[in-house]
Amino acid sequence: MSHFPQPPSIQLARALVRELVAAGVRDAVLAPGSRSSPLAYALAEAHHAGWLRLTVRLDERGAGFVALGLTRAGATPRPVLVATTSGTAVANLHPAVLEASHSGDPLVVVSADRPHEWRGTGANQTTDQVGIFGSAPRHAAELPAGFRPEAVRGAVARAIVAATGVLTLDPGPVHLNVAFRDPLVPEYAPSGAEGPAFELEKLLVAGWTAEGLPAPLRVTPVVPGPLEVPAGKRTLLVAGDRAGERWFAAAERAGWPVLAEPSSGARLPGAIRHYRELLAAGLGTDAERVVLVGHPTLSRPVSRLLARTDAEVIVVGGLRWTDVSGTAARVAGDLTVPAATPADHAWWDRWQQADAALAEAASGIRSAAERAALAVWEAEVPTLVLGSSNAIRAVDGAAPGRTDGARVVANRGLAGIDGTIATATGLALGTGSPVRALVGDLTFLHDAMSLVRGALEAEVDLQVVVLNDAGGAIFETLEPGAISRTDRHARATFERLFATPQQVDIGALAAGLDASHVGVDGRSEEGLGALRELLARPITGRSVVEVRIGREELATVSARRREAALRVVARLHS
Repeated sequence: MSHFPQPPSIQLARALVRELVAAGVRDAVLAPGSRSSPLAYALAEAHHAGWLRLTVRLDERGAGFVALGLTRAGATPRPVLVATTSGTAVANLHPAVLEASHSGDPLVVVSADRPHEWRGTGANQTTDQVGIFGSAPRHAAELPAGFRPEAVRGAVARAIVAATGVLTLDPGPVHLNVAFRDPLVPEYAPSGAEGPAFELEKLLVAGWTAEGLPAPLRVTPVVPGPLEVPAGKRTLLVAGDRAGERWFAAAERAGWPVLAEPSSGARLPGAIRHYRELLAAGLGTDAERVVLVGHPTLSRPVSRLLARTDAEVIVVGGLRWTDVSGTAARVAGDLTVPAATPADHAWWDRWQQADAALAEAASGIRSAAERAALAVWEAEVPTLVLGSSNAIRAVDGAAPGRTDGARVVANRGLAGIDGTIATATGLALGTGSPVRALVGDLTFLHDAMSLVRGALEAEVDLQVVVLNDAGGAIFETLEPGAISRTDRHARATFERLFATPQQVDIGALAAGLDASHVGVDGRSEEGLGALRELLARPITGRSVVEVRIGREELATVSARRREAALRVVARLHS
């Protein structure tokens, strides 16, 4: 690398980064710190050599979610490194690690640490970082200070194999905790008037070329054969988050109605748009089999469907399959889907007729949030990120299948509202194309600081559409909201404990974060027209579109649509 002997910390960091790149890491996100200096220099060397792309974020929590977004930028999840210094910096990665654990994303956490002899002594920024993420990582290992650089290859191979799920079919985050002793910076020799900065820049690009990468350790998995499923049973396919587009075509061929969440990849024309209401109205009571793909999280009617003991439940998944009620009869890595019989075609047609009838009956029964969400869904964009809570449910209740090839992404592993803007930022960086995010106002406020861009970092084309109902709209449709409508005292309690009204000036906040802002009134046709016009424009830079809506109508709209579904199903059964 350099003509100067390097400290052990620099040698270890370089060996680690070199092996991570050889194992397939092509993106790294770094938050600044002191103890992580050896990692920072090694990542900068790799960036200058063209081995990977280095992104720097100002805070660790946001860095974790940006890295999470980068894992999802390709057609299949890919390992992405996030590096931090020691202490609370590591703890701030925990939300992103938990989301990656439950969504199965190969997030590679490398945390810098103080040497072992400092633990338990009261040394500054020294805590027990080993096991800090609990059971969330698929693999966790420690590289102590003085760890031999030649032994790094095996440690990295184990981490990347675990992160990508090659052997387990259970991808997810991994954690390498690396201790460094002083000195923490490379050795360099300033010369002449050019000064240290010039020599340090020379050091960063010295010696590393693409030809210098070692060969990674190759691990070959054993792939089991698919489960053969016979035709002739009335079957519903539930497509949860990240199920994949191929399942729609397979289900259509088999005559299985598709109940697809917006981020499933299977929300295509022909998927059942109003599946929640139709299930609640009893249309699926005579289903004989349910096939579950992906991770469903949005609907209680779907949860009740999957909890049935009078229908065969088959789950397609890996080591951590979804079976909340413990009713699954079979778990398989893949299925061989049969061709439909006449009875299967009739079953498919029945659901299509019911969905079309309810779409017509409920065409005028939409909340302001759903009307705005529908405008966002129908606008063209390469990648659409849906925030948790009411935003994704507004889309789920209003959006028909789409064929424009747009990718829909959501953090549904734990379905938290944290880190949504940072995740969208990572997707924009990773894809190099515009990203639009649809979030509620509380989700926006939770992560607004992720709109901050370091002056030396790349700009992203990211538009954040905020459904601003000045509080937590989703609780209006849950039990606390129902109780609150009984008397004014219950309403006052609801407002403070659940709705949590806020009065933040989103436009002023966006301006302070160097993002442009436009506001529209989503409660009027004129405002919705203005929203559609805004959404039709190209996305350039960071922008915020604030859609002002109300939340009081949500419970009423939901009740009216359930009544319409009951009438539709009753006509079909008559």
